[in-house]
Amino acid sequence: MKNKKFYTLEEAKRKFESYCVYQERCHAEIESKLYEMYLSSKEKEEVILHLLEHDFLNEERFSKSYARGKFYIKKWGKDRIVRELKHRKITSYNITKALLEIDEDEYLATFNELAEKKNAQLTETDIQKRRKKLIDYLRYRGWESHLVYDKVLELTS
Repeated sequence: MKNKKFYTLEEAKRKFESYCVYQERCHAEIESKLYEMYLSSKEKEEVILHLLEHDFLNEERFSKSYARGKFYIKKWGKDRIVRELKHRKITSYNITKALLEIDEDEYLATFNELAEKKNAQLTETDIQKRRKKLIDYLRYRGWESHLVYDKVLELTS
């Protein structure tokens, strides 16, 4: 059996402070990590309260940072960002705020660039298979279906 370390309340607070300073975290990530420690329910609540009071844990800040990062770095569309934030139990209010971090003009420009680049990379000659591959690629990355279908028709006509 793996050796498990027991933490005092103060050790746990310090450990989670540095965990949150390193990168923005959501409540679900903290709760998951807390579950691995041998702390009572009261101590777990105290750690979360401490992180909230000292602004180490902030759902709105996390969701905004997450949305910006996934869009600008991974080139994800809004559907994928929303799905991932919901998976992390982020409120719809914070999801809406997060999506406002993405500039609409940049969003469309990124989408067009991504679609055109992928279309140029595809070697498929059968038009239906080519369209399907392009649609699957863009939908997997979370781009809205109305954008995807319009662009695919434009590129493959």
